[in-house]
Amino acid sequence: MNILADAYKMTQNIILRNNVTVFGQGTQPMLFAHGFGCDQNMWRFITPAFEKDYKIVLFDYVGSGKSDTSAYNAEKYSSLHGYAQDILDICTELALTDVIFVGHSVSSIIGILSSIQAPHFFSSLILVCPSPCYINDLPNYVGGFERKDIEDLLDIMDKNYIGWASFLAPVIMKNEDQPELTQELEASFCSTDPVIASVFAKTTFYSDNRNDLPKVTIPSLILQCAEDAIAPIEVGEYLQQHLPESTLQIMQSTGHCPHMSHPEETINIIKQYLTAR
Repeated sequence: MNILADAYKMTQNIILRNNVTVFGQGTQPMLFAHGFGCDQNMWRFITPAFEKDYKIVLFDYVGSGKSDTSAYNAEKYSSLHGYAQDILDICTELALTDVIFVGHSVSSIIGILSSIQAPHFFSSLILVCPSPCYINDLPNYVGGFERKDIEDLLDIMDKNYIGWASFLAPVIMKNEDQPELTQELEASFCSTDPVIASVFAKTTFYSDNRNDLPKVTIPSLILQCAEDAIAPIEVGEYLQQHLPESTLQIMQSTGHCPHMSHPEETINIIKQYLTAR
């Protein structure tokens, strides 16, 4: 009885830790993973198009949204593998199989790492604006930033977090005709604990997962925006060349958050891919 009680408690802890939400009328799971500084609410324009046919699973990374920040461990989350472990914990506790993983930005790489470690959970990876490495490694790789750019950005973040959020949000969102989205992203940044956000930012922007790409055995769709200050088109092309069984779709959308700024195009591309598969 104690074993069952402990198992139930562990399940409840993971559900609460990551503020896991499950809904939808289908059986095949679609697991949506938000990007840096965001939370599961950022998927609200996308999930209604899939909830009739799939089981929708949303969550917040520890330190984001309504997650349990008391579960935060700086050592664990100083590596993207720590975040990948949380995804695998959720899959295990919810007994998920045949998962369609949808990850935005850094979550695309977290999903890739999860699939390498436990491929039996996943059927496909939908990678929205992914980047395996943000720092240029010329002449063979264009990540979009020089190392000094990243260092300066993180230095500003440590010294003036509110100012950093105000500067970065419009760069990430672009689409000046939808200022409410930029405001929402900035507010999301500002609602995150600055210490936790700083660790996550360093983990994200200094990560280099290019060598992991050939290890992926799960088919993937890469959604690349036409103009993206965070992940330029060269990154999408690199991913297609190094990710086995990958499909690259260049979107008309601009910015780094097409699931918010251009949800209809994002939905249509994902549906076409899943239907073809």
